[in-house]
Amino acid sequence: MEAPERGALMLVRFVAVALIGWSFVETALYVVLCRHQGLPIEILPCVTRSLPFLGGLVMLIKARAIAAWVAEKLDL
Repeated sequence: MEAPERGALMLVRFVAVALIGWSFVETALYVVLCRHQGLPIEILPCVTRSLPFLGGLVMLIKARAIAAWVAEKLDL
């Protein structure tokens, strides 16, 4: 694996982990806010806040393919 491909792979993994962390924090803050205000925790807001988690998980699974695509696009 060449240096641009390794860099692209690190970038893809970093973005995927950032999406997962962002989703976790966003959902946790929603739950804490609802519990603090005494409101019920609804399913739909939790599902919409967990979509970046699913995107990050897919990015981690397909990291090599996405990194190869990014490296190819950046070489042009």
